[in-house]
Amino acid sequence: MKKLINEPSAVVAEALLGIEAAHPDLRIDHDNKIIYRGDTPRTGKVGIISGGGSGHEPLHGGFVGLGMLDAACAGEVFTSPVPDQMLAATRTVDSGAGVLHVVKNYTGDVMNFEMAAELAAADTGVSVESIVTNDDVAVQDSTWTAGRRGVGVTVLVEKIAGAAAEQGRSLKEVADLAATVNAEGRSMGLALTSCTVPLAGRPTFELGEDEMELGVGIHGEPGRKRVALAPAAQIAAMLVEPILADLPFRRGDTVLAFVNGLGGTPQIELYLMYNEVNKILAGHGLQVARSLVGSYITSLDMAGTSVTLLRLTDELLGLWDAPVRTPALRWGA
Repeated sequence: MKKLINEPSAVVAEALLGIEAAHPDLRIDHDNKIIYRGDTPRTGKVGIISGGGSGHEPLHGGFVGLGMLDAACAGEVFTSPVPDQMLAATRTVDSGAGVLHVVKNYTGDVMNFEMAAELAAADTGVSVESIVTNDDVAVQDSTWTAGRRGVGVTVLVEKIAGAAAEQGRSLKEVADLAATVNAEGRSMGLALTSCTVPLAGRPTFELGEDEMELGVGIHGEPGRKRVALAPAAQIAAMLVEPILADLPFRRGDTVLAFVNGLGGTPQIELYLMYNEVNKILAGHGLQVARSLVGSYITSLDMAGTSVTLLRLTDELLGLWDAPVRTPALRWGA
């Protein structure tokens, strides 16, 4: 294992120190491992929090700031945060307008966020709504989830719901928009290599030199099947066609196309993949209104990619274009 770390057990705590030094507009609760927007809570604004195991950066901490999250709870690598973290974040960001929890569909995340919401309501009377993202078409169930896994759409939910909250919309309106994004988005990923968890010190799974894992999860959990290595054009079809069949998308639909890197894939390959994805979408008569290309929801050092498609309305497009200022996404502000 070759990694830029000191002690494997200190990776998350030391990374949070680095985030604090690099982004003075954020504030860090080191005891609870929570990243906060520097000006939270903001009177009359719905608070939005998310979180999950570390190792998926920039998700979630890289999306804390204007137009996205008010707080992100960091668990240990690939391990859910605990309810106390989520409860502390919920209390801190609440300004009286309520709080939205954005939760990826993994058993630990769902259970711990549910407990935190119940405690917040009982303890302090905070109004909490939750959206559980479950956009992965690769599997219906896995050893890590009950139902489909939450993957790339999580980023889009955090951006669009965050923009709605920034406009002063109510908790119900923000939660409804988040649910719409989840319902109108689908994702699928593929791994070329495993990732290596620092405490484990070895790859999570083994792939042969001529093998790929189709439908892999963001923790390295298996997907649909293991297949032979293929050119990018074929890989794009393996990812896009199941997405288009699942919703299903229709000719003339307007979409946001998100080609994501899983942590170990260079940007040049992601743009090459985007070109292939774009050609497939054009062949299906879909209009790509917006794109996002880069490593935004990762699996440590895994080489691979995922594709996410979101069917857009004028309202969703406007909220996507709204100003955002976070460590990982920044435009219009």
